[in-house]
Amino acid sequence: MRILGVTIPDEKRLEISLTAVYGIGRPRAKELLDTVGLDHGKRAKDLTPDDEAKIRKIIEGLTLEGDLKREISTNVKRLKEIKAYRGTRHAKKLPVRGQRTKTNSRTVRGNKRTTMGSGRRKADKK
Repeated sequence: MRILGVTIPDEKRLEISLTAVYGIGRPRAKELLDTVGLDHGKRAKDLTPDDEAKIRKIIEGLTLEGDLKREISTNVKRLKEIKAYRGTRHAKKLPVRGQRTKTNSRTVRGNKRTTMGSGRRKADKK
């Protein structure tokens, strides 16, 4: 089964396999299957053509895949242009949502091999 150019895995449960589409996570997949009236544990290979058509019709009404990626990138670009705090954090490739940066996000910042600690060891040896 293909939806929006993405092949849905046949062997996985529907609620998991629908997450192959960018913009559909577990909660949205469960909500979608409840709307159609299908069992969450059903496999994609066991679907009838009518069920596939129902799922495809609902999914095509959502903003997903390329459109969603484009929308997110334009939002980030707008934040950068108006020089909002979040935009500057995006530009510097730092955490945007208030996470700490002293100990975490070290790989993003590039401080991979710096040892954390009090820095008092050299003074103790003297």
